[in-house]
Amino acid sequence: MRIKKVAITNFRRLESVEIDFEETETVFVGSNNSGKTSATAIMRCFLGGKEFSVHDFSVGCIPSVDQFGKSGKAEDIPHIDLDIWFEVDPDGIEYGRAAVLLPRMSDDFDELGVRLRLVVDDAEKLRSDFLAAYPDADQEGTEHKLSKFLATNGMFKRHFGTQFFALSSDGTDDPDATPLDKQEGRKLIQGLLRVDFVDAQRNIDDHDSHRSNRLSAAFAGYYEKNLDQADIAQAAFEIIDQNNNNLTDHYEEQFSPLLDMIGGLGFPAVNDRHLKLVSTLSPETALRGNTDLLYIDENKAHELPERYNGLGFKNLIYMAIQAKHFYSQWARTPKDRPLCQVIFIEEPEVHLHAQVQQTFIQNIWDVLDSSAKAEGDEGEVPQMVVTTHSSHILDAVDFSKVRYFRRSHLTTDDPETCPVMNASTVKSLRDFAPSPLGEGEDSEKRALEFLERYLRLTHCDLFFADAAILVEGAVEKLLLPEMIQKAAPDLRKSFLTILEIGGAYAHRFDELIRFLHIPCLVITDLDSVSPQGHHPAVRADTPNALTSNASLKTMLDVSTVQELIDRPFDEKCQNAPHRAIVYQLDVLVSEDDIELTMRPRTLEESFAYENFSKIRSGDLVLGIEVPQELGEAYQAIFERVKSSSFKKTDFAMNVLAGEENWQVPSYISEGLAWLETTVSSQQ
Repeated sequence: MRIKKVAITNFRRLESVEIDFEETETVFVGSNNSGKTSATAIMRCFLGGKEFSVHDFSVGCIPSVDQFGKSGKAEDIPHIDLDIWFEVDPDGIEYGRAAVLLPRMSDDFDELGVRLRLVVDDAEKLRSDFLAAYPDADQEGTEHKLSKFLATNGMFKRHFGTQFFALSSDGTDDPDATPLDKQEGRKLIQGLLRVDFVDAQRNIDDHDSHRSNRLSAAFAGYYEKNLDQADIAQAAFEIIDQNNNNLTDHYEEQFSPLLDMIGGLGFPAVNDRHLKLVSTLSPETALRGNTDLLYIDENKAHELPERYNGLGFKNLIYMAIQAKHFYSQWARTPKDRPLCQVIFIEEPEVHLHAQVQQTFIQNIWDVLDSSAKAEGDEGEVPQMVVTTHSSHILDAVDFSKVRYFRRSHLTTDDPETCPVMNASTVKSLRDFAPSPLGEGEDSEKRALEFLERYLRLTHCDLFFADAAILVEGAVEKLLLPEMIQKAAPDLRKSFLTILEIGGAYAHRFDELIRFLHIPCLVITDLDSVSPQGHHPAVRADTPNALTSNASLKTMLDVSTVQELIDRPFDEKCQNAPHRAIVYQLDVLVSEDDIELTMRPRTLEESFAYENFSKIRSGDLVLGIEVPQELGEAYQAIFERVKSSSFKKTDFAMNVLAGEENWQVPSYISEGLAWLETTVSSQQ
């Protein structure tokens, strides 16, 4: 049996989401505060023993809670739902264990569901207790709110409990729910599912304190829980008993003067029992409190205590021990073992260097597979859910296993009047279908492989960003941080990913970014070419010039340069999802009361024209002598930038190395200002 998917309602940021699970590992990604931890926390609250609080209701539910305090109408008070859908084998033993979930015993089902609902136990009792504490709470204008009353110690737990339902799907978004007896429901879910958690805050350290975990203590915990079989215990106790006898003899010899002194004080008296100090070690207490984990250099016979090894290595060992421990506990359940297990691992990348992050998931699977083999249960391994901010971990994960969490508005909010995003949506990358790459049956597969390959090569942090900027090449990427500082400094407070993808590929990444609903600015070039012959590159003001830029042609559905120049900025934007595409604009160059409109085809040209006085003075170097006449200067700059001898990266480095207060090209500053406004409205 496996978890197929879960649906969550009214829990923290997860107002209404559905998350499908993979048979092996499922990876939760997203920017900070996007709901990843909430998706694991609800499992812990319903199944892992963690208590709910009123703060676990989504923000949109709190007014309903307070309204119930005033109205007394039970329908006003909300509930939190967790629907778990299991994939079952009709020919397996799980049918018998999950029989109570079968809608009709005469039919075969490969999907069964159970709903866990947190709901008020007795609405009238809750309201009467509230009014007893605050008699005027149901009056208009009172400051007393039911949500604050429920936040006081123990009050929420006193009034809220869990109900259980059997679910049957009829193909709609609202499955049929049949109530179950509370005891029966609790027993059912315990027999179906075990969940375990390796927390993000592991605090691996070498100090004994309530905030740290020593590896020796982790080994002790594993020993106590998993190695207490009869044969091992017998051997351990024989060794400990021998040591206890030796220590008791040693204590008698060493402490006899002290005990004699105590006897001289009149105790024990003649009729009292005598004092004797004995050793009472047990195997687990000996391991937990009296052992150290050492790191040994066998060649030099040199030993170091655990505090002398790095935190990353300790963290990896700790997670491996935890995973093996949880699996062993599940595999060795003596009676009615839960039919499936899910292990949640939060932020495993803590203290791990990049290469270890890339192999982390495979390393954990090696631990679990070897544990299953040792238990004689090969193939019976848990599902694993990993929440991460690491692009290195994503390097080793198939797109289809990624679940992307994105901040969004509550369904009741108007984004225009309530810009704060208090909810989240979840996208499964398994549902992403890019447009075909080339022709043939596998053209869509090739398109997906192209995106995956690029993201792996660049260690892309797209899935953790507040916004994305797609640029043509290295020059834009080098200059962009300084351009942001000059044109849109507030963007520095956001988490941006800058992808260098070239004009020919921007539209392919645009599909993925739009699927994820990430705000995106595309900075690209006009790339003007002749309308004649084989379309050689020409100056951008050439009559009837075309654009060779595939992204412009695909994303804006235009082919001529003049159409692009004439298009207003609003028509370069899409509001849902937020995306804008910008390219070079006409530049009016003035010198000695003479004006000339110059139309750049690339970033370097635009930079030269908008900083023409600095090019003329030599403060910014192009590598040529700029002619005095503006028309000739225009042509000379165009030919210089287009030539094979012009080193674009050197030009960018010279710009950054200089101290001149250069001007950001207007098309880029316009795009950055738009992105700055867009991102700030979604924080």
